[in-house]
Amino acid sequence: MSLLPWVVSFWLFAVGLYGIITSRHYVHLIGCITVAQSSTYVLLLSAGYRWGGGAPIFFDHPPGTAAVDPVVQALVLTDIVVGATVTALLLALVLQLHKRAAP
Repeated sequence: MSLLPWVVSFWLFAVGLYGIITSRHYVHLIGCITVAQSSTYVLLLSAGYRWGGGAPIFFDHPPGTAAVDPVVQALVLTDIVVGATVTALLLALVLQLHKRAAP
């Protein structure tokens, strides 16, 4: 496994965390939370990747050949869907907060 995905994941998390700490607007805060969450996508996909591995759904692979882990890919897809749902919910809450706080 390469070191590059770990560095990219750490960098994405650091940028998102910096934005969370320094944000003064709720929409910016939600965007930074999304950036910090995207670091988990990179980290999980790099953990389940095998060099030279193919998709495990094909039947023409001989036994014993390397294959990538499909569970990790399913977890990342689930993480993306949950992240999009939470982002939409947070944006709706910010919109309602703005409607109530606006004169």
